[in-house]
Amino acid sequence: MRKGLSVAELGDLLERPLNATLATYRRDGSVLLSPVWHEWQDGGLNIVTTADDIKARHIERQKRASAVVSDNDFPFRGIEISCEPILVRDADVGRETMVRIARRYLGEARVAKYAANVTDEMIVIRMVPGELRTWDFADDVELFGGAAE
Repeated sequence: MRKGLSVAELGDLLERPLNATLATYRRDGSVLLSPVWHEWQDGGLNIVTTADDIKARHIERQKRASAVVSDNDFPFRGIEISCEPILVRDADVGRETMVRIARRYLGEARVAKYAANVTDEMIVIRMVPGELRTWDFADDVELFGGAAE
């Protein structure tokens, strides 16, 4: 397993419409794992949620979160980000980010309908890596049955 890769060495991993798993922390310290859409922009992960969402409340209270994005195809790339997220409470930024992210997951033809049905105030969970862990299995190609395609 290769570790400590740069984001660039992960290729298109963060451009693909894969769900991330966001970990936020309850009062008792237990973890809430949430599948979320995301985008990588300007050296950090953006995730959109509503202003009253439990994930935002957890972040406000605990001041920490982690997220993982990984794929299920060789070379099984992944990235884990742990940090003190910033909650961007600008409604225009939230809506613009939500539309941009939804376009990646739904495509141009369906994004307008999706965006029209979102009425809650959107906020951005901005995660700039405090800790960054990356990996892939490119060096272990023989373990997975031969040469990568």
